[in-house]
Amino acid sequence: MNLSDSFFNKVEKRTKVDKNTILDLATKLQNGNMKDENTLREVIDTLSKMTGKKISKEQSDKIISKVVNDKVPNNIDKMF
Repeated sequence: MNLSDSFFNKVEKRTKVDKNTILDLATKLQNGNMKDENTLREVIDTLSKMTGKKISKEQSDKIISKVVNDKVPNNIDKMF
């Protein structure tokens, strides 16, 4: 078992999210068009399932609108 497998095993134990799900999400984020509504919906749905948090259509639409229209703050302090 190499270091990355050890890391993913620890993450899976804590989050119940398997390595393939994490890698699939990373690939979507890396290769996807973050201005494309369908790509964003897939990412939001995946994150929702991973975290066990339900996201309403209204919340999803609001997130997508902010991302597509470049209204996401660059500074994390401005998010809260």
